[in-house]
Amino acid sequence: MASEITRSDWHFTSDVDEFLAHAADFLHSRPDLHTVHLTVTAQLRRRGPRAYGEDPPFFGFLTGADGGVGATLLHTPPYALNVTRLTADETEALAERLLVLGRPVGGISAERATAEAFVAEWARRTGLPGKLDELERLYRLAELTAPSPAPEGRARPAGASDRDLLIRWYEGFVADAGVRGGRDAGEWADFRLSYGGVTLWETPDGTPVSMAGVTLAVAGQVRVGPVYTPPELRGRGYAGAVTTEVGRAALAAGAAEVLLFADLANPTSNALYQRIGYRPVADWAVYDLAGQAP
Repeated sequence: MASEITRSDWHFTSDVDEFLAHAADFLHSRPDLHTVHLTVTAQLRRRGPRAYGEDPPFFGFLTGADGGVGATLLHTPPYALNVTRLTADETEALAERLLVLGRPVGGISAERATAEAFVAEWARRTGLPGKLDELERLYRLAELTAPSPAPEGRARPAGASDRDLLIRWYEGFVADAGVRGGRDAGEWADFRLSYGGVTLWETPDGTPVSMAGVTLAVAGQVRVGPVYTPPELRGRGYAGAVTTEVGRAALAAGAAEVLLFADLANPTSNALYQRIGYRPVADWAVYDLAGQAP
């Protein structure tokens, strides 16, 4: 799809390189708040347009009178539309343009105020309300603090021989988190293994008991996730230990920002991340708009 210029200055494209040619400076201006857009576009450039599903990605950027970009969106079906912070006027303009384009919007993920405003505007225009799926908190690593007492064992990078384990654990994470999937677990494991993107915690006898992933570094930021421990092994400190080691390794590799999202419905994980040095940045909301097509 070629870029479309409208009176509201929203421009749309399905080409990730075209999108980044216009939006990169804006995204790099706040790597923490724009972490999803940065990491998703990096994966699309590395893995191709089908990295997240069979449908092509969709991007948008909003320019002002000076030509500068002030907001962006990305959509990689079947995942929710992801939008950066918007003003009230920008929210109205975006909803209008998506309706004019006939663009399916199955859900929205954004900072909480932006997501709530978009859902209200969508409902006003369509008569169809959204359903809150999840409230999340974005955290930034401030001062790494190792858990005490630490569990026995050690961290190690996952290797090719761990592929089957990573597939099972990724599927377990998706099921536990209720994530609306689209990515094949085997493809996820292969991609993470290609750049050392998963760390395991193993007991002294070499048995893996927990994992923590990390995204590719983009604009000085990385995002930790997924973090997963099988249900029968939880409550023993393994998740805290492996998450600490992932953060330590990211800082040692030169990351300026180490970030992660946590589901606010899970007080255990939120408390854990704060104990090991993560501090809140912003709250996110994910709304289901499935079936809310114009």
